[in-house]
Amino acid sequence: MFQSKLFTKIERNAPKDEASLNAQLLERGGFIYKNSAGVYSFLPLGWRVIRNLSQIVREEMDAIGGEELLMSALHEKHYLKATGRWEVPVVYKVVAGEEKEPGYNISWTHEEPVSEIAAKYVNSYKDLPFAVYQIQTKFRHEPRAKSGLLRGREFLMKDLYSFHATEEDLFKYYARVAEAYHKVFKRCGLDAVYTLAPGGEFTVSNTHEFQVISPVGEDTIFVCEKCRYAENEEIAEMKEGGRCPKCGGAVKKEKAVEVGNIFPLGTKYAKAFNLQFTDERGEKKHVVMGSYGIGISRLMGVIVEQFNDKNGILWPENVAPFGAHLLSLNGADGARVYETLQRVGIEVLYDDRENVSAGEKFAEADLIGIPWRVVVSPKLGEKVEVKRRNENEAKVMEIEEFVKMTNDKWQMANGK
Repeated sequence: MFQSKLFTKIERNAPKDEASLNAQLLERGGFIYKNSAGVYSFLPLGWRVIRNLSQIVREEMDAIGGEELLMSALHEKHYLKATGRWEVPVVYKVVAGEEKEPGYNISWTHEEPVSEIAAKYVNSYKDLPFAVYQIQTKFRHEPRAKSGLLRGREFLMKDLYSFHATEEDLFKYYARVAEAYHKVFKRCGLDAVYTLAPGGEFTVSNTHEFQVISPVGEDTIFVCEKCRYAENEEIAEMKEGGRCPKCGGAVKKEKAVEVGNIFPLGTKYAKAFNLQFTDERGEKKHVVMGSYGIGISRLMGVIVEQFNDKNGILWPENVAPFGAHLLSLNGADGARVYETLQRVGIEVLYDDRENVSAGEKFAEADLIGIPWRVVVSPKLGEKVEVKRRNENEAKVMEIEEFVKMTNDKWQMANGK
């Protein structure tokens, strides 16, 4: 990608109407555009990050047997009426045509539609278990849409639903999803704490959240410093300075941002939509379900909050919009380097712009936060100057040496 052709421009100053750091940096860097409070458009740079995050999620959901689909975002009233969730305050309701009362809602979650769909295809215990997931835009009337991508009214979410013959089988899969979630967050560079939480509008039982400790978090959790057992403040029995009931370790109070959650739904939705199966003895039983969510756009915001410095964003390599940012200074021709990097599979943003000073290019590269900066200039001859975004020292080397170095680091990071 040639930066001279890239849609969007770098903003020198932070937007005045944004208090959150993630929104300030992402808007300045040309990753997102704010349409209204809690509603953002993802511009080309931002969409590349979203695609990378989505791919990580897809790979880990596929690895535990999830099948991807895409369900409708517009739902008739009967879905939420069936489970008593039509009056939930966050639901956006739609009045169609000349109707006087809302008869639809736009998707905030999909437990009801997926249950109705499954009821058509599940007949026998032999049809179970299975799991389906989607990556789709969701809509929730968030009264506190003031934290950039951390709390949106429109956001991108991965929602997975599993279907089982027994609760025992559900909780076996529940544990597999929890393990897969840890892999997702680790690949994104995040350390997520597995946290006991209340069920809210989704289920009557306790659930689990994946919380990233952060000073900007709106959740409060209590975490054992020894075994990492954690409880959300809403149901916490542990207190700061106390002892963990699991291992006796010291308990610490932390602010955190929820990046994922998993819910044991039981038969609540199966009963509402007559989702039944015939067991081995010929008896009819309700299907046992689980629901599992990851806020992909929120994940992007959390990563920015966790990885930044005074100059801008520091993207982890697995989610960065490009692998390398190539800067051409003082009229140097970077075509050979650009082609070399592309040929070996390194995605490159090539700052080929003329009449832009070296200082301005460096500053913009820091703001955008691509992991590697590669500079070509007349004084370097055939060599390049290479610097990692999170390091201060730059090194001069042959481009082939850089390719080998990045390939070795990638293999080590991915256990190759």
